[in-house]
Amino acid sequence: MRLVTFEKSGSSHIGVHVGDGLILDIQRACRLRNGLDRHEFTTMLELIGGGGNALDEVRSLSEAPVEEALVSQDDLRLLAPLPLPVQMRDCLVFEQHLTNSFERMSKMMGRKLEIPPVWYDQPIYYKSNRMSVIGTGKDVRWPVFSGEYSTMMDFELELAVVLGKTGKDIGVENAGKHIFGYTIFNDMTARDIQAKEMSGQLGPAKGKDFDTGNILGPCIVTADEIGEPVALEMSVSVNGERWGGGNSSAMHHSFSEIISFISQSETLYAGEVIGSGTVGTGCGLELGRFLSSGDEIELSVERIGKLTNRIIKTELSV
Repeated sequence: MRLVTFEKSGSSHIGVHVGDGLILDIQRACRLRNGLDRHEFTTMLELIGGGGNALDEVRSLSEAPVEEALVSQDDLRLLAPLPLPVQMRDCLVFEQHLTNSFERMSKMMGRKLEIPPVWYDQPIYYKSNRMSVIGTGKDVRWPVFSGEYSTMMDFELELAVVLGKTGKDIGVENAGKHIFGYTIFNDMTARDIQAKEMSGQLGPAKGKDFDTGNILGPCIVTADEIGEPVALEMSVSVNGERWGGGNSSAMHHSFSEIISFISQSETLYAGEVIGSGTVGTGCGLELGRFLSSGDEIELSVERIGKLTNRIIKTELSV
């Protein structure tokens, strides 16, 4: 199933794609069929918390949709499918991306950067700002630091999992059972700020932490339709021109391995989002190209869809 969160007439709802450009309002469908308002069908986080039984009911509703609960995509605005994740973590598991980026950065810094052995031994990740999530179609506001615009704005084409089950010390063989679904993640990055702050030997901060900087969508495709490990074609275009992309099968660490590793002595919760990191040639840094105000970025992932956003500079206050 392809699950969405959408806004219509000023209120948000969760829905499921049923084909022909139509989305079924899950709560309304349940009310019309069963005469009930179900709390599990109010938000995506509550649906995730409802577990397999809630998903089975949504599947049943979508297989025989109540006509009065159908909404045309033209009559609604898609939001991030999970507008406020419980937690967000972002990994770095595509070797080509790291190799390409280090090659560019080595030239910029005048010293050779090499992939450290730890990258091959375990998944590397940082925690993102879960409060700055937006969805497809929403403008990204060009960040300002110390009164000046960032000079090197970039996108990052990533695949992400949404966890559907809470757990700790999860074995690799059971990790797939904790995946609720998959979505596209655009991890917007101010490369000039990132390069400066990471010389302090700590993870990225303001280079990635700014309002509208984390983009999820356009939907969550349930895990039963994707499988694990994943092998999906991924591509990115800017203003209609293809810049790069690859395939998720190139992940050095699978999502099962990532989940298992992160969960060591730490509880992972239903509703968390974990990004794969950027696929090879999935960002401008690798290509020596950066964004301009007004550019439209379109990230595409096979079987999930397209995540489209425009980045704009707003007038600086004097």
